[in-house]
Amino acid sequence: MSQFATLDWVVIGAYFVLLLGIAVWVMTRKTDTTEDYFLAGRNVGWFVIGASIFASNIGSEHVVGLAGAGAGGKIPMLIYELHAWLVVTMGWVFLPFYIRSGIFTTPEFLEKRFNAQTRWFLSIFSLLAYVLTKVSVTVYAGGIVISSLLHIDFWFGALLTVVLTGAYTVIGGMRAVVYTEAMQTVVLVLGAATLTIVGLNAVGGWSGMKASLEPGYLNMWRPASDPDFPWPSLVITSTIVGTWYWCTDQYIIQRGLAAKNITIGRRGAIFGGFLKLTPVFLFLIPGVVALALKNRGELQWDSADQAFATLLMEKTPVGLRGLVAAGLLAALMSSLASVFNSCSTLFTVDIYKKLRPDAPEKQLLGVGRYATAVVVILGILWIPIMQNISGVLYEYLQSVQSYIAPPITAVFLLGIFSKRINSKGAMATLISGLGVALLRLVLELSRDSLTPGSLLHSFGAMNFLTFAAWFFLFSVLVCVTVSLLTPPPAPESITGLTYGTMTDQQKADNRTSYSIWDVVMSVVVVGIVVFVMISFRG
Repeated sequence: MSQFATLDWVVIGAYFVLLLGIAVWVMTRKTDTTEDYFLAGRNVGWFVIGASIFASNIGSEHVVGLAGAGAGGKIPMLIYELHAWLVVTMGWVFLPFYIRSGIFTTPEFLEKRFNAQTRWFLSIFSLLAYVLTKVSVTVYAGGIVISSLLHIDFWFGALLTVVLTGAYTVIGGMRAVVYTEAMQTVVLVLGAATLTIVGLNAVGGWSGMKASLEPGYLNMWRPASDPDFPWPSLVITSTIVGTWYWCTDQYIIQRGLAAKNITIGRRGAIFGGFLKLTPVFLFLIPGVVALALKNRGELQWDSADQAFATLLMEKTPVGLRGLVAAGLLAALMSSLASVFNSCSTLFTVDIYKKLRPDAPEKQLLGVGRYATAVVVILGILWIPIMQNISGVLYEYLQSVQSYIAPPITAVFLLGIFSKRINSKGAMATLISGLGVALLRLVLELSRDSLTPGSLLHSFGAMNFLTFAAWFFLFSVLVCVTVSLLTPPPAPESITGLTYGTMTDQQKADNRTSYSIWDVVMSVVVVGIVVFVMISFRG
């Protein structure tokens, strides 16, 4: 495989200099309160919010994995990259409630809507899930990408990115994260677009690419009987997971909460929706191009996950190669910064502040920085563990969101759209959901030792997309049933927290918080999503 030339290293070096400059500038700004540190003073513009939402979502393992899906015949998975409409939904449906209630975290919203127990549950659950999955997977996958791309030792690459990212996140907080992410988004998009254009040019354009693939390869819609990607389950489950991730997860929502007001937050979400349309073309298509070139004997790679790096090193000119590599580094560092900051916020606001309600702002700032540093250290300590985990379990860690999402999505959706849902229904859903998710994960890992055809084997072996769809229905039924069998919440306790309890003033403020252009741009995003779904039929 080709090596980086001097010009490539110059481009990569320029990326780090630019990153350092922005980080230093942000860190010189005054940070006196928790609102400054965790939400950048709630004074971030729509462009930075949208870019930060996008950069938080795209990690280096995401880039390589999506290209691998394109090269490995998993085109139906691109539906997860068409969730731009859910990013827009977050801005229109969920974010107004979050911003109006003045929360720092989404678990805090559950406390306002239901009770303290639901907040404790989601806070601790989210924190553990982030450390065990998001941090470890991002660090591990990033170390692999950097070591293979830059030809440096795995440990050195992983430690370098963790320490650099951790440093500006610990010192600068949310403001450092969102402003560096805005720059990293530009680098990421430019780098990935460069590879897509170079790749399509090498394969003879879109028609040349399709001609080098087997007929129907680009069809994302499989029959309902397909064992891997039945289309009804794929549509339902991807929407459930997408609603959880884009509309309720602290990792994403924290960016919207940094907005000055609902108007700016919504516009940030709309801009984030436009950016979310790009991964299909920027990351999946390079994988498909690499496969087409391999079919023509012009590229060689063993694993589909090597498609992105092989196309980069063999077909991209000197200098541009460095730009794409910088984009990958940007993807890794932006995701790491986001998860570090989200973990710090959850621990400080939802756990420490609950235990020490009278703690002064200065003390909370210190705890926030220490918490970030601890998460950084945990990320490093998890690297050797991730190295020793079997490939099968690693895949389960990647797909575990399908088991996490259904009960949380059910509680948030029903909580916002129905004033009858109460805290007992919400808590029953979250607890039973955790039990079902753990049972499914244990049975899935041990299904080979179970009797084929038995109830336990069927439960563990059911297609994960189909399972998640039924799991969501189960969660909705639990939430509704328990709520109806117990007293309704007091009307005064949920005023303004559901659509049915909004005051006349809140409704009026909501109507004046958007313009016709916000509506038009949102419709354009949805229209493009529908167009892409129709286009990928073979």
